[in-house]
Amino acid sequence: MLAGGGSTRFGRDKALVTIGDEPVLARLCSVLRALTPHVRIVGSREKYSGFGVQCVPDGWPGEGPLGGILTALLASGGPGGAREWNIVIGCDMPFLTSEWLAYLAQQAQASGAEVVAPKSAHGLEPLCACWRATAAEKLRRVFDGGVRKVTEGMKHLTMEVLDETHWKRFDSAKRLFWNMNTPGDYDEAKRILEAERA
Repeated sequence: MLAGGGSTRFGRDKALVTIGDEPVLARLCSVLRALTPHVRIVGSREKYSGFGVQCVPDGWPGEGPLGGILTALLASGGPGGAREWNIVIGCDMPFLTSEWLAYLAQQAQASGAEVVAPKSAHGLEPLCACWRATAAEKLRRVFDGGVRKVTEGMKHLTMEVLDETHWKRFDSAKRLFWNMNTPGDYDEAKRILEAERA
């Protein structure tokens, strides 16, 4: 999970804001733990060590999410490493579910691609995708060549795109890939999730 961003539009660390009685980051760690015991946070050990999962410092702090993805792939062992696939999610997607991520992982296991990513009405969702560890080498070359936009980096990999026919059944409320970019987004997420718990 990527938690190393600057949160400039949000104004504070998105990973640590609370919804109900827990930080968003804790909620997403629970979603991931339902799939695998191997959960990592790409971000500061000082800030996130209390979440009970391994923290891996971003290898390229301040360089955007592509550096975070590359850090995650290298931490999983890179080419020939222990884990073939990595589910990479952003820390600001409060409506992700373990059911959807399990389906995404299943599709990746059956795929010959280097990245398996859903495509929503907003375009590709690279921060809710499965990335093959062996893609690290190609991504590193692209990154070292100056590319910082994730979707640009993806163009250099073999990719399988999961359209609405794959994810719609997991997203009846049309919120699955919704992320909190502003304080207003956060207020809306709190309102929705707290209403669901009531």
